[in-house]
Amino acid sequence: MERRDFLKIGSGATVLAAGSSAVPSLAADGGSAGKIFPKTPAILSSYTAEDHRQRLENIARGNQNIRACLRKHMVHSYMPGQACYNLGEYPCRKPWDPDEYDEQELDKLRDHDIELIQVFDDWNDSLRLFGGDKYTALNPEGFRRFVEMVHQRGMKIITYASTGFIELADPDFRPEWSRKGDSLHFGYWNMARCAPASVSWRAYLLPRIVRTLDDYGADGLYIDCGYVTNAHRPPNTPTKDEIFAFEESPSHDGALADLLAIIYAETKRRGGIVKLHIDAARQPLTGKAEVYDYLWVGEGVNNADVLREKVKNFPPYVVPCIDREFVTLANENEPYLHAIPYMQFPVLQAGRPFTGERATIPGIKYPPEEKDFWVRRCREIWKYYQANPNAPPTYSIWDSVPGKAEIRPIHARWLKAYRPLVEEGTFAWLEIKDSNLLTQSPDENVVASAFANRHFYLVLANYGHNSAQVHTSETYVSVSDSLETPSKDWNLKSRSLHILRRSVEPPSA
Repeated sequence: MERRDFLKIGSGATVLAAGSSAVPSLAADGGSAGKIFPKTPAILSSYTAEDHRQRLENIARGNQNIRACLRKHMVHSYMPGQACYNLGEYPCRKPWDPDEYDEQELDKLRDHDIELIQVFDDWNDSLRLFGGDKYTALNPEGFRRFVEMVHQRGMKIITYASTGFIELADPDFRPEWSRKGDSLHFGYWNMARCAPASVSWRAYLLPRIVRTLDDYGADGLYIDCGYVTNAHRPPNTPTKDEIFAFEESPSHDGALADLLAIIYAETKRRGGIVKLHIDAARQPLTGKAEVYDYLWVGEGVNNADVLREKVKNFPPYVVPCIDREFVTLANENEPYLHAIPYMQFPVLQAGRPFTGERATIPGIKYPPEEKDFWVRRCREIWKYYQANPNAPPTYSIWDSVPGKAEIRPIHARWLKAYRPLVEEGTFAWLEIKDSNLLTQSPDENVVASAFANRHFYLVLANYGHNSAQVHTSETYVSVSDSLETPSKDWNLKSRSLHILRRSVEPPSA
């Protein structure tokens, strides 16, 4: 959530994180709790001997022809179709209440092939305006109804939680949870960053995290750490409540690793999903501890090329969200150019229109808008949609203003093209450095990645501002070319992405 702490980013470890669990979500009493049981992947349930032969031959092709790459990975339990859903305004004059609009929006997302719905801080009552708190739904019955709407359409839903943030004015807050001066103030938030090594903070936080998992029928958590890593933490005095049991260094956040691992294990025990956010384009420095299934990156980063380079070697699965407040894109295909060659896929903004009214609620203390980007942005959105009520909607603070009608069909088109690359059991070779797949070394701005399952795919990305020629050693067809003309010669326009499928030539007569 630290949107102004842009790019003080260190390099990270390369340990692989596990994908989301395929274990059914069970209630504490052993029941299904109304949750969606995952489908058995085709590789286990319906691959024929011929399918297995093709998969193994294609994996062998990759292993025999690719000598060096940035990262090799086997795809497991990956859900690339994810949407961030705006439930409504918060703070607000009246709590949101899901209705027919949400039914229709969820129908559209299901038909778009979205698998995972993520709700943000607007789901809870962090300012205690309506009798709740940061760990309870703003409208408990309405949120349970919304969760059921999601499940009825075969999708899953994860809810916002924070392992560090709590309002300084919250009646439950205790000074021993947070180091002096360790806080974040913007928009309507004035939050302490609570120390992961604080024993009384853990005793307060963890039961509430468990209740968040159990009370509403959701399928996991989106965790906003609310933590400044050791590598970027200013010197300050630990609280009297902190116990230092682990290594704490610029390259390892020991207490955070332990806290996140506990929450991750408890979520997985329920068959749930964890999406994690540290800040900007950072990854958790947690060593070999498994702490997430998906890592959200991009908030506050002001250059899409810089974001790509910072996160391209993070352990899977990375979910980029290019922050439209700070980044201007040449076109709506650009997010996929940065993501797909590195086995990433952008999140879709969806839900109810983000009106910006949340920065205008009477009785809420806001910073002056000339000093606060969030307040200024929200009020600009509010003024724009008051004047232009029929303009395409904006769905989040990260979205374009005004909204763009072409975003959804472009997202759906790329998602359809990307899915076959990352089906269960696929082997991926990302950013190939040395191989026989190309007849000569490509331009320095061209990146090639390969994906092998029943088909063999080659992804070519040109990040340069001039066209480039690529020559493949075997024949491929472009999946975006309706004619599917086989070729070995590919002209890559500047800043373009191509997904190619190896052409299976008929046997000789």
